[in-house]
Amino acid sequence: MTQEELKDATLTGEGPSLEFKRSLSKNVGRELCAFANASGGSLLVGVADDGAIVGVSDHNLLKSRIQSIARSADPPIQVEVDAVDDVLRVTVPPQQSKPYSFGGRFFRRVGASSQQLSATEIEDMFYEVGRLHFDKTPCPHFEIERDLDDETWVRFSRRAKIPRSMDRLAALRNLGLINTDHRVTHAGAWLMARDIRTVTTSAHVSCALFLGRTKSRILDRRDFHRHVAALVDDVTAWILTKINVEFIIKHVRREERPELPEDALREAVANAVAHRDYRSTANVQVYVLKDRVEIVSPGGLPMGMTEADLGTKSVPRNPLLFGMLYRMDVVEHIGSGVRRIRDRCREHGTPLPRIDVSEHWVTVTFPRPSQMGATQAKGPSEGPELRPELMQARVPVQRGPDSSRPKPEQASVELPAGSPARRTDRSLERRVVALLANGPMSKSAIARNLGHRSVSGGLNRVIRRLRRGGFVEYTLPERPNSSRQEYRLSKIGRAAQAVHGSGC
Repeated sequence: MTQEELKDATLTGEGPSLEFKRSLSKNVGRELCAFANASGGSLLVGVADDGAIVGVSDHNLLKSRIQSIARSADPPIQVEVDAVDDVLRVTVPPQQSKPYSFGGRFFRRVGASSQQLSATEIEDMFYEVGRLHFDKTPCPHFEIERDLDDETWVRFSRRAKIPRSMDRLAALRNLGLINTDHRVTHAGAWLMARDIRTVTTSAHVSCALFLGRTKSRILDRRDFHRHVAALVDDVTAWILTKINVEFIIKHVRREERPELPEDALREAVANAVAHRDYRSTANVQVYVLKDRVEIVSPGGLPMGMTEADLGTKSVPRNPLLFGMLYRMDVVEHIGSGVRRIRDRCREHGTPLPRIDVSEHWVTVTFPRPSQMGATQAKGPSEGPELRPELMQARVPVQRGPDSSRPKPEQASVELPAGSPARRTDRSLERRVVALLANGPMSKSAIARNLGHRSVSGGLNRVIRRLRRGGFVEYTLPERPNSSRQEYRLSKIGRAAQAVHGSGC
C-alpha cells in the first residue's frame, strides 16, 4: 500500500470492505471474521473513525498479535499484513472455507459494520456454501410406517435397482436415504412420496401454455406433483404435447420428430428438479410460448459455480438426490447435463438454448425453430420459415414417398443468371443463411431444418457458393473432411444478415 492509496482510503471512509481501528482492540477478531464470511476486506490499524491518521508503534509485535488472532478463528483465517508509515494494513483475501467463527460466534460484513449472525442466518450460510445439504437432513413429514407401503416400495426399488430380496431398511440405509434413527432424509422423501407437496410444499412443477410471445394470456395450466422421478417424466411429456411434432413416413413406418429434441428438454427438466433450492418457497416453472420454451429453477447457481462453468463443471446443490437420480437413470453423469443439452440441440439441428443466471433463478430458454422462421419471414429480403410444415400449431404433417413437396435441384453446375433454378438457389441461400444465424450446424442438420430428406446436390452447390463468397466458413477449417465438420456464418455473413436480413 502506498501513501497515496492510504490517503485515498481515509478520504473514502469505512465501507463493506474497509474498517478503521485507532488501535488493536479486542474487536479485531470480530472484524476479521466478518470480512472472511463476506468477500474479504482490509483493516487499517492506526486510523481513527473519522479517517484521521494517528498511527501505531511496535509494528512487529502488532503483526504477531494479528496473526495469532487470525489463527484462533475457526477455521483459521488467512491474512496479509503490511505497513505504510505508522499505519498497519491487515488484508483479508476472499476465503475458501466459509463460514468462519470467532469466539464461538459468526459475523458478517453488512455495509460499514460487522454484525453477528442469528441461528437461522448461520444455517443459511452453511447451506449457501455447500457445507450443509438440505437433501441429507431428516424429513419430518415422511414416516416409514405410514408412507412407505408395498406399492410405493415396489415402484421405487425397481427403478432404484434394489434387489427384491434385500431388506428395505438396510437398502435405504446403504443408500443414505435414512439416518441412524431410521428417519427418512428429504432426498428419500422426495423420491418415494406419492404427492411431493406433502413433503415440501413448493417441490411441485407448474407448467403453463401461453398465447403468443408474451405471458399475458394462459391457454393451459398444469401442476405436476408426483415423486421426483415421475416429475421429470410428466413434465417432459406435457411439453411435447404443446410443441409441434412432424410425422415422417418411411417405408410404411411413421416416425415422430418434435421441433425440439426430447432428450434435451428432458435433461433440462431433470437439471431443474435435481439442482433447485428446495428450501425456497418458489417452485420450478415451465412456460411454453409461441417462440420459445422456458424452464425456470429457483436457487441460482450453487456456491463455487459461475456461468462460465456451465457445461464443464458441476457442484450439485442436492448431491444425495442427484446421486439417486443418476442411479435411477433420470440424469446422466455429473457435469454433463448442459453439454448434453447443447449436443442434442446441435444433432437435432435446432438453435442452442440460452441460459440466464441470477442470484435466485436459473432459466433455460429453448428457441422454437419453426416460430423463429416465422419471425424472420416478414419481408422479401428475409429468409422463409425454417420448417414451413410445422407452422400450424400441433397439427401433424405427413411426408412420404408420394409427398408433393418440390424436390431441390440436383444439378451441380453453375446456373445462368435469371434462370428458374438460379432463383431457387437464391431462395435456398437466404434460408441457409437464416438457419446459420442461429448457430453452427452440420450439413445434414441444415438439410433436416430445410425439410429435405437428405443433403441434395442443390444444397451442396449453395453451401459451396456461400463459402466461396466468404459468407459461410468451416468450424474446423484445418479438417475440411471431418465427420464433425459444421458450418457457421463468417464476419461478412453476419454483417450481411444484420443489414439485409437473410439476403447475401
